[in-house]
Amino acid sequence: MRARPSPWRARYQQRFAAPQTLVVQPTTWCNLDCQYCYLPFRKLKHQMSPDVAEALAQAVAQFDDSGHPVGVVWHGGEPLAVGQQNFQALLAPFEGLRRAGRVHHYVQTNATLITETWCELLAAYDVRVGVSIDGPAALNAERVDLRGKPAFDRILRGITQLREHGIPFSVISVVGALGIAMPEELLEFLASLGGHSVGFNIEEIEGVNTDRQPPTAVQAEEFWRRTLTWSSEHPGAPAVREVERLAEYLQLIRSGQRAAWERRRLDPIPTVSSKGDVVLLSPELADTAAPEYGDFVAGNILEQPLAEILRGAHRLRYVRDFLTGLDGCEAECEFFDFCRGAQAGNRYFENGDLRTWLLCCWERAGPGMATNCCPGPRR
Repeated sequence: MRARPSPWRARYQQRFAAPQTLVVQPTTWCNLDCQYCYLPFRKLKHQMSPDVAEALAQAVAQFDDSGHPVGVVWHGGEPLAVGQQNFQALLAPFEGLRRAGRVHHYVQTNATLITETWCELLAAYDVRVGVSIDGPAALNAERVDLRGKPAFDRILRGITQLREHGIPFSVISVVGALGIAMPEELLEFLASLGGHSVGFNIEEIEGVNTDRQPPTAVQAEEFWRRTLTWSSEHPGAPAVREVERLAEYLQLIRSGQRAAWERRRLDPIPTVSSKGDVVLLSPELADTAAPEYGDFVAGNILEQPLAEILRGAHRLRYVRDFLTGLDGCEAECEFFDFCRGAQAGNRYFENGDLRTWLLCCWERAGPGMATNCCPGPRR
């Protein structure tokens, strides 16, 4: 007698697509000690071995070819802290996939370690670069090194190297208590850096960052209102990630293409630690422990193929709770059509429960413009 299909598996497949983004941690260590950082092990020098990268590349090779490259996002710690030789060794197993158009590499970096030779390596492997900088010196003051010294000038030197070598880059900024009140100054500065796009992450309670007071919902809503105004008045400026996502949604809905939007499913965003552990749904859940969910680890790619780990995702309690939360959001929240339920990490750290939908993400960042809805790593 054939076993009855699991209703949880059906619910998972309804909400989630095959991975289009893999977040990969080449090292836990970071050469900076940002005061709002949520990573608990950033002072430990755990480093990924080529064996883990090889297993991951083999897993990607088994994915169905969707016609779009899988994004392999190298995200730390500080990824460049592994050194050029080690980083190249981690990229090597993916090279056949990259040349075939199956993979595209990304790195999210604080840019302090970027040199001419780093630029040559990044260009050789066509690595797309994201730089973490929070604005001009006064707004970037919480990005400090391990001795407490400001990193601002070193970040600018790294950006200058990228520009001189013609390497395109995007910018991600954490918006805290100071920046939340001055979006125009922040946007003007970030636009002057020469990046092609800007993303904003409103500071929040997350990971080990639990003692600071994040911006309020009222402040965040005003920030996004002024950001929308500034963007409309500066059409030649770098794209703002969150504004672009909202604009895409509105364009599809207003042009009669709602079906195309509704066919989109969530990315499970497998996050692979330096030792091969895999966490699903949100990179921020990695290196986190919770009484009800344990360490969120779904498996280890040195012990179990990634495809098998993903096939069993619906059995995980935290995935099931997140699916329950999504159902609640869809039934109760007027912004679900755009937001699609936000990130699991935000839901857990802000609400303490992956099933809840009473404190929706828009309450933190303004109706329809929750920066925390956007998938992918945030630093």
